[in-house]
Amino acid sequence: MSSITSSCYSNLILKKKESRINVGFHLQYNGLRAIETVQMPASSVAYKPKAVKCGRIRAMASPAVSAPKRETDPKKRIVITGMGLVSVFGSDIDNFYNKLLEGQSGISLIDRFDASSYTVRFAGQIRDFSSEGYIDGKNDRRLDDCWRYCLVAGKRALEDANLGQQVLDTMDKTRIGVLVGSSMGGSKVFTDAVEALVQRGYKKINPFFIPYSITNMGSALLAIDTGLMGPTYSISTACATANYCFYAAANHIRRGEADIMVAGGTDAFISAIGVGGLIACRALSQRNDEYEKASRPWDRNRDGFVIGEGSGVLVMENLEHALKRGAPIIAEYLGGAITCDAHHITDPRADGLGVSSCIVMSLVDAGVSPEEVNYINAHATSTLAGDLAEVNAIKKVFKDTSEIKMNGTKSMIGHGLGASGGLEAIATIKAITTGWLHPTINQYDLEPQVTIDTVPNVKKQHEVNVGISNSFGFGGHNSVVVFAPYKP
Repeated sequence: MSSITSSCYSNLILKKKESRINVGFHLQYNGLRAIETVQMPASSVAYKPKAVKCGRIRAMASPAVSAPKRETDPKKRIVITGMGLVSVFGSDIDNFYNKLLEGQSGISLIDRFDASSYTVRFAGQIRDFSSEGYIDGKNDRRLDDCWRYCLVAGKRALEDANLGQQVLDTMDKTRIGVLVGSSMGGSKVFTDAVEALVQRGYKKINPFFIPYSITNMGSALLAIDTGLMGPTYSISTACATANYCFYAAANHIRRGEADIMVAGGTDAFISAIGVGGLIACRALSQRNDEYEKASRPWDRNRDGFVIGEGSGVLVMENLEHALKRGAPIIAEYLGGAITCDAHHITDPRADGLGVSSCIVMSLVDAGVSPEEVNYINAHATSTLAGDLAEVNAIKKVFKDTSEIKMNGTKSMIGHGLGASGGLEAIATIKAITTGWLHPTINQYDLEPQVTIDTVPNVKKQHEVNVGISNSFGFGGHNSVVVFAPYKP
């Protein structure tokens, strides 16, 4: 198998830790000086990194370490059997991806609140959303949009996996869990409660304020509605949330704690406080006169991201269980990884070390080499620092990028915060199943450092061998998940 070559191993202690939870051996980092040999499987090349004196972490070239083989145990192989979403392009998966392939922008002027005095007046706002058939009327009126999106996306994913309620009621529900995270939780419910407190006093606070604002409620409500009793909780790691959920869900399945996990992300933060807060962070584009061209990853004239919203959910299932029940198998989840930049609350590391090490660890977990990867769904938010930091990290790991295509879904739907990784995972899987990559729109003047094909402005036909999806969040949270076509 081709070897993993990366510039992110040097200057780190590589402490050996044998683990069969996933595949191969895990690499555990601890400190700043390379002092120990990594013990790899018999088929791998063992090496002893040189100790390097340094005052700071630097990315340097490293020896080659062969990747472990892919998982073969059908109880630990994880396949995607269902997908569901709520997006600015609606809740139908095919329509969502067709709009992306067409290069259509979903960005519009905000009308959910009066934004006329704001320096940013546009977003990837969802319109004409309907929860009919998925949420009863009373709960629909009470719930924050964050949880409405989650319930619809989650139930549509279960339906897509042939796991409607009648089927679920015949199954062991203790073996099915829910892990749908959120960056912000029920923010509208929260702000409404604050307004009630300030204007009318504490006795006027909605009794549903606390339960419908906390970030675990998406998973909880979906589990309550469907009766799923397996591992159920949420993760909140800002804009990396959904990928963290996929990674954790996969490990529950690999450890034998669940046969099926419903996982993803949800967020609805297009509100007066949400947009105002991100303006205060200086994170948003202010291109009000050309809002459809505002989200422009890797373009020299980018000036910030465009806030979006929605939910993206996958049904992840061990292969043996999926085959036994005759489930539709859409693609395969090969692996993933999470790391932390340990650098800044909002800015990425300029050297990309946290991201590059995360990519390498995800490939080790997946049992693939960099040479096998030919598609990257990038985080690509359209921020000045973030876009180039990600590209720098990618180029450290993938020495030859001539066969790689890389695109930015956020150029069309905006940045859905905790939902973004879920929506982008679905876009990645659709690229695998259709053989077509959606464009990165608004590519007018590409940064010279970006030498990878970004699929500018027009879709491209491309057979995906292995695809990765990157998501990074405030606080330095990095996450990468790896997908591939399912092969028996």
